[in-house]
Amino acid sequence: MIVVFRRDVTPEQLERVIEKIEAQGLRAHLSEGVSRTIVGCIGDERKLADVGLKAMPGVEQVVPILRPYKLAAREFVDGPSKVTVGPARAVEFGGKSIVILAGPCSVESLNTLVDIAEHVRDRGAKVLRGGAFKPRTSPYSFRGLGREALEMLALARERTGLPVVTEVMDPRQVEEVSAFADMLQIGARNMQNFDLLEEVGRGRCPVLLKRGMSARIEELLLAAEYILGKGNMRVVLCERGIRTFETMSRNTLDITAVPILKRETHLPVIVDPSHAAGRRDIVSELAAASVAAGADGVMVEVHPRPEEAVSDGDQALTFAEFDDMVERVGAIASVLGRWELSGKRRAAEAS
Repeated sequence: MIVVFRRDVTPEQLERVIEKIEAQGLRAHLSEGVSRTIVGCIGDERKLADVGLKAMPGVEQVVPILRPYKLAAREFVDGPSKVTVGPARAVEFGGKSIVILAGPCSVESLNTLVDIAEHVRDRGAKVLRGGAFKPRTSPYSFRGLGREALEMLALARERTGLPVVTEVMDPRQVEEVSAFADMLQIGARNMQNFDLLEEVGRGRCPVLLKRGMSARIEELLLAAEYILGKGNMRVVLCERGIRTFETMSRNTLDITAVPILKRETHLPVIVDPSHAAGRRDIVSELAAASVAAGADGVMVEVHPRPEEAVSDGDQALTFAEFDDMVERVGAIASVLGRWELSGKRRAAEAS
């Protein structure tokens, strides 16, 4: 349940309510927003049945949260959450502007990675993506360069200024990957790796949580709950397509998940149209549709020569195709008042 306080609540009244909640063995999560202050009660809410929270000074109302996810529920905080990433937390998910994340599926070489990073940065991308550890269906497929790739990502960040998001696959990798990355990605195959979810929850590195290929929306939110429950509230959800009977695309982009998630949770929501499509020729359209549906950002795979990519070349955009996608996304985002040009593009259009 959540306790909603009056606008004129005093710090002493607030503290007494929190003490009362914690005395019953529950954890109190404080959310101080612009319009109201909320305390979420985490634990066995039955213990609060006879406590009389509603009658305590400063309390406006006590609202039960009937959903199985509590911390992820939209009512739990005052307004949508914003997750900041990178040096000085310069990139904001869930704010006014659409965030574009772009880069190769797998890090292959430093030169290629930097070329990609510089191009996508100059066209408006705010975050560099790239796989160091790759979960693959076949054990004989390329599975990433590991630490070598992490070091390349750090060098690319140093040269371009783009914060880095990369996947972590095992609880034992979290400390190492966190030392190089600005954001940790939990891939679709690991959405219900609960030990991994709790481990990234114990840290403070922002987390990009992808929906499992056969997961319901509720299961995605419950997966987020594992991270939030350990104290890390910096979580961004990612719709990346689900497995259906359709064979014309790699997965089926569940575009309905975007507005549903925006109503169900306060967490930012982005979309990965590359993995949904599995084919580069429809990625731009899916990205634009995602923004129109309310997504806070899109994440796409980019490679200068997709035919030479060591993994997922079929769905990687060329530089020209990425530029086209940015124009499409920008057109939709501009109508919605959610578009911000990069510094170089702004200067070019002004000249």
